[in-house]
Amino acid sequence: MTTCWYEGPLAAFDTETTGVDVETDRIVSAAVVVQDAPGTRPRITRWLVNPGVPVPEAATAVHGLTEDHLQHNGRWPAPVMYEIAEQLAEHAAMGRPLVVMNAPFDLTLLDRELRRHRASALDRWFDARPLLVLDPRVLDKHLDRYRKGRRTLTDLCAHYGVPLEGAHDAAADALAALEVVRAVGRRFATRLERLSPGELHTLQAGWHAAQARGLQAWFARSGSDEIVSTEWPLRPELPAAA
Repeated sequence: MTTCWYEGPLAAFDTETTGVDVETDRIVSAAVVVQDAPGTRPRITRWLVNPGVPVPEAATAVHGLTEDHLQHNGRWPAPVMYEIAEQLAEHAAMGRPLVVMNAPFDLTLLDRELRRHRASALDRWFDARPLLVLDPRVLDKHLDRYRKGRRTLTDLCAHYGVPLEGAHDAAADALAALEVVRAVGRRFATRLERLSPGELHTLQAGWHAAQARGLQAWFARSGSDEIVSTEWPLRPELPAAA
């Protein structure tokens, strides 16, 4: 019997950053976690980055990484971003799905860092085999859309009974997101088990767009002019200012 994707090999990616603006903020740490099957020991690759820009105290308060620590222990961004993209491409080549919580944030940040430091877009690494992304936030919001409350990683872990130790550490968050996706898969097995990761990737793009339009409408009713991107899992590059 063929193993369902949520019981098979998964990888997960997460970053910690200088802030929440994908166009201007920088990656200060990142991790890729690989687990071959549920309950097996995960393999973890970690990166610590000296971003070359000031690290706001508000960001340090979230992830605990100070500017001084990163300057003394972090590596320069260019080789790190290359290594991350190479590793993600390896998972794509193997057909191994990549779990990314709120994918348009982390993957767009990585794309902008690659453009900034290596004059190359993230898409270039996936010319041969596409990246198959599983986003627990999009999956949960679509499959359990009427549940009240927030849907941060901490909230999803609590809802699905997934332990989260050391939140806002890239490796801890990546592993927790991976476990949440397995839990979502099991809970909604009747709706998900016949879908391949490739089919799910395509469906999530549509689900995210619908979710974004709903949030945009809510902002409009609230009098906010905030723009919500419908793009998933990667936001297109902003056009250069005229």
